[in-house]
Amino acid sequence: MHPRFKAAAIHAAPVFLDATATTDKAVSLIHEAARAGAALVAFPETFIPAFPVWAPLAAPIDNHDLFTRMADQSVLVDGPEVARIRETAKAAGVIVSTGFSERSPVSVGCLWNSNLLIGEGGDILNHHRKLVPTFYEKLVWAAGDGAGLRVVETAIGRIGQLICGENTNPLARFSLMAQGEQFHISSWPPVWPTRRPAGGGNYDNLAANRLRAGAHCFEAKVFGLVTASVLDRAAFDTIAACDPRAAEVLEATPRAASFFLDPTGAQIGEALRDEGILYAEIDLAACIEPKQFHDVVGYYNRFDVFDLTVNRRRLAPAAFRDPGSAPPPTTVSAPVPGDGA
Repeated sequence: MHPRFKAAAIHAAPVFLDATATTDKAVSLIHEAARAGAALVAFPETFIPAFPVWAPLAAPIDNHDLFTRMADQSVLVDGPEVARIRETAKAAGVIVSTGFSERSPVSVGCLWNSNLLIGEGGDILNHHRKLVPTFYEKLVWAAGDGAGLRVVETAIGRIGQLICGENTNPLARFSLMAQGEQFHISSWPPVWPTRRPAGGGNYDNLAANRLRAGAHCFEAKVFGLVTASVLDRAAFDTIAACDPRAAEVLEATPRAASFFLDPTGAQIGEALRDEGILYAEIDLAACIEPKQFHDVVGYYNRFDVFDLTVNRRRLAPAAFRDPGSAPPPTTVSAPVPGDGA
């Protein structure tokens, strides 16, 4: 038997740059989705404490205050915010995927764009750090590593996750396909400004997300959950205050949406543009038939021609060897304290 379950995509705005208040909101939304019968609840990219939309809108020399706030409100994997999400997942009996800005335990200014998959028992099933911050995200986040490129076996199927632009990376996507992924979660920001509106050609976040998520579902023959955050008035006003022209850019930049896709890449139902929770009934048996046409991790490939190796070491700034201790393994990095992976 192949699992059938109800999934929930959270399309919501964080309480801008307030980790505690955003965690409170997340807890409430998890309980709401669980009461509606959801077995899986997925939050957007860096829902805690927010996505740094200001990074492309003003010169870096004018963004120090917002970066400081972002660093201060970013959270540790073993911190109280994640602990509350884990406790809530256990209490509600649901699997939770949540994006967050992760603070390094050894540096007050080092942050990662991260995602956790938390089991219905409250345990951390996977901890992923975005491999490459995209474009202006490099002003905020450090590069992650391959430790989180994992598909997790759960009671409702094999779940994989990628963050935003990682869904454009064919090797990252294939690494999940090669682990038997059946349900793919992709998380996204509320807007993605790339040009001033007067010049035209701004990035259409909604169209691009639909294209990338659809391509993965079609190629992998998996279900897809696309979850994006919302830019609310409080965030808009704070960001617009950093530069006189920021409001104009934000007003003209397409907003993201949340939606579901089936294993053919077709959208399931309507997309959600306004703040709320979107639900879909998932039947993983539907992943089987499309595999007859293209099974890129089975018969429809040439493994004698192509050879992919994925390094899943968790990176650390140093490996310490105390007097009298054995040398550390040469192929495995020392774990970062508080990593939680």
